[in-house]
Amino acid sequence: MARPDPVAIAAPIGSAQRPVARVRNGRVRRYVDDVAEEVPVAFVINEAPFAVMMATPANLEDFALGFMLSEGIVDDAGDVELLGSEQLLEGIEIRLRIPTQYAEALDRRRRSLSGRSGCGLCGSELLEAALRRPEPVGEGVAVTAAALRRALRGLHALQGLARLTGATHAAAWANADGQVRLVREDVGRHNALDKLIGAMWRAGEDPQAGFAVVTSRASYEMAMKAASAGIALLAAVSAPTVLAISLSDACNLTLVGFAREEGHAVYTHPRRMPMEPAA
Repeated sequence: MARPDPVAIAAPIGSAQRPVARVRNGRVRRYVDDVAEEVPVAFVINEAPFAVMMATPANLEDFALGFMLSEGIVDDAGDVELLGSEQLLEGIEIRLRIPTQYAEALDRRRRSLSGRSGCGLCGSELLEAALRRPEPVGEGVAVTAAALRRALRGLHALQGLARLTGATHAAAWANADGQVRLVREDVGRHNALDKLIGAMWRAGEDPQAGFAVVTSRASYEMAMKAASAGIALLAAVSAPTVLAISLSDACNLTLVGFAREEGHAVYTHPRRMPMEPAA
């Protein structure tokens, strides 16, 4: 978002201010613009480098916990010890410790990740590691179209960084009535969902007691992360992929695409989103 005042003020976490010359209708105006930050975030697990992801430097503890859960590195966030983080010249390093049995399993499926904000299964060395199938999720709750619309409105209202910069995705957690309880934002859609999953665990949210809404397409990895966290219904504002539909069907996950005020499309396990009769 451009500021007409050329004097910069304190920017919210996850954004920075830069001068810009904008041309509209043949006229040039100079502003101080709010721009989303994107920095390398390195995860170091048990003293060994594991992954580097490009991410927005906000809610990084949520990000680390959610990533460990959604990637199937641990079964419970209680198995992750956050040792601290350090701002380096190249980016941010987050140090974590996990029990020996998880570390040994991680060595067997270790990936050399070089993440990008739009990346999917970056650097997976084996097809089995890339196409990981989580255990089926529980029954969860039924969600009405009205509740989904309420959650979409709540998510839109709480996307402060996106409203400021126009450059971030968001993921929201809502209860069965559609009341939004948590929102996390990031330049990467996968990162936003990881941050949400970590925030849910830290807040003691039951993944079976509500549903998630994301401001992106429903890719395979988005469905995989949701299922890994035990979320039973994932609604995306854009389209799903064939692989995401297949995974959701196998994992008992209700996958909703094109979630908008005017309607939505249910691709798998529609019992959780009963159809409402036409007016």
